[in-house]
Amino acid sequence: MRVRVWGCRGSVATPGADTVRYGGNTSCVEVRLSSGHALVLDAGTGMRPLGVSMQGNLPEELHIMLTHLHLDHLQGLGFFRPLFLPGLDIHIWGPTSPVQHLSERIAMYLSPPLFPVRLEDVPSRLTFHDAPEEPVTIGSATIRAAKVTHQGPTVGYRIEELGRVLVYLPDHEPSLGTDLLTVPAAWVSGHDIAHGADVLLHDAQYRDHEYDAHVGWGHSSIASTMEFAHKADVDQVVLFHHDPYHSDIELEELLDEARGKWPGKEERVCLAFEGMSIELEDKGSVS
Repeated sequence: MRVRVWGCRGSVATPGADTVRYGGNTSCVEVRLSSGHALVLDAGTGMRPLGVSMQGNLPEELHIMLTHLHLDHLQGLGFFRPLFLPGLDIHIWGPTSPVQHLSERIAMYLSPPLFPVRLEDVPSRLTFHDAPEEPVTIGSATIRAAKVTHQGPTVGYRIEELGRVLVYLPDHEPSLGTDLLTVPAAWVSGHDIAHGADVLLHDAQYRDHEYDAHVGWGHSSIASTMEFAHKADVDQVVLFHHDPYHSDIELEELLDEARGKWPGKEERVCLAFEGMSIELEDKGSVS
């Protein structure tokens, strides 16, 4: 399994001199399986450069797996070049809703006046699926989703291939203002899909002193992220969904804060950055 981060910023894209090191594009992660299948986790603004890179290297079948439909996770879809390739099979997965089908919700964005091209007019072959709460097989991987705590219907994804596990939880508030130390692991949002992961990409939007002013906004404090990772017994933590107001320097201060909460395992905590690659083969490694 080969993973590349194309966007890891949260809430809104933040280009500029203060975000060059870790990037300003919003959530988008590419996963290439050993079977040759491609998964795209979320469709934030990082999806635009991903689509450019895929030209000439497209799989026969492409799967876009949306955690939720907030704009920072969807805005790149209309600028994803493979979407406009006639005949390309694209499967779009996303959280269920009791009100509207996934395609209808996405069409609210991909239609005038918000977008000039209607979803029904794109030339690729689109198939829509509810995020799988029971395991499904795509190529060489087994994938399942689970609902997690965030504003609106939201899921996280667990991807297993050749005995290795990647878990993607970019928008997640496991504590909701409580102290996770006091909560049994099995009761914690997201624990079921995150347990035993080799690599966990997890929401780390707020430093601890910032979190009290944002309880219930759907994002995690550093203390909650690290306690969640501890309860889930994950091997490596990649801090993700960087706050749009955090500069590169502030993110590195946040990283120091996170590593201080994992004594003896500091090297297993890092910041996501655009262009970051992760390989999960015989042993998970981050480069």
